[in-house]
Amino acid sequence: MTKPILVNDFLLLHNIIPLVDVRTPAEFEQGHVPGAFNLPLFTNEERVSVGTTYKQVGREEAILLGFDLTGSKWSGFIKEALIIAPDKKIGVHCWRGGMRSGAMAWVLDLYGFDVYLIQGGYKKYRGWVHQQFEQPYQLQILGGMTGSGKTKLLQKFKSMGEQVIDLEDLAQHQGSSYGSMNKMVQPTQEQFENNLADQLKGLDKQQKIWVEDESLSIGKRSIPNSFWHQMRGAPMIDIKVNLQLRVNALAAEYGSLDKNFLMESTERIRKRLGHEQTKYAIEAIMEGRMRDFVKIVLVYYDKTYRTGLNKRNPEKVFSLELNDSAIANQAYHLLNFTVNTHITNG
Repeated sequence: MTKPILVNDFLLLHNIIPLVDVRTPAEFEQGHVPGAFNLPLFTNEERVSVGTTYKQVGREEAILLGFDLTGSKWSGFIKEALIIAPDKKIGVHCWRGGMRSGAMAWVLDLYGFDVYLIQGGYKKYRGWVHQQFEQPYQLQILGGMTGSGKTKLLQKFKSMGEQVIDLEDLAQHQGSSYGSMNKMVQPTQEQFENNLADQLKGLDKQQKIWVEDESLSIGKRSIPNSFWHQMRGAPMIDIKVNLQLRVNALAAEYGSLDKNFLMESTERIRKRLGHEQTKYAIEAIMEGRMRDFVKIVLVYYDKTYRTGLNKRNPEKVFSLELNDSAIANQAYHLLNFTVNTHITNG
């Protein structure tokens, strides 16, 4: 049986009913529903051929070509669908909920699947994604200079049952010139947005959500404007951590990275760091003096942080010194501070 279903209704079932995306591998790679399986009706090249035929010859000829191209594939589609959904309950979508998903739904229905056909397809889903960023959230921003341990605090909060959105994890980038850590590969902008929306949908909007202070861009990915503006207007706790602790933490983190990567990343901020400071930083990297390197670049990053901090509403910025190096103690201290200071997103 084929059941047309709205995307927001299906997303409530997505944890129990698998979803197959019948668009091409290229379309899927550009952006997809998190957790969906790619079961492409056409290869990238085949879709181009069908689209060209549709435009230059007509709809009926394009349909015939489509069946010619997929004729020998149908049993394979069914076998793959059985692996994905052995209980024969499955969701299906294409770009707009048109011929591709309709054809797949028809075949799976014929075989005995219960098929949930997503109305409006991926295009409708993308509309839903953007709607999530317009929703009001009770954001609590965690700020602090580079090396303050904000990411570790967020991870600790999550383990304690707090609601957390880790934007740097979603963007696969730590936000600075060195942010890829020479290993992380960023998702497409579209996929970054999909992943963020997917996390937001599972949170209680009436309860506090911890988010690290970020600029609009994280590497090459951009935080959706409407959500970023909420971040800028939300209360922020500016944690103060001893400079030497920050230097030690960053030196330990960067010390294992490839020296060429560190030098290339430093060259990218030459104009902002200054010619002389860039020279000294690169010399420190080459000589393995990680603490000296970190101290030099922190001058630039600390200045950038203070500039951003000064653009915030001072009435919504709360400072807290964290002198204990144990992350668990820091987390409890910070949570108690938010309660005792009566920080609200009002």
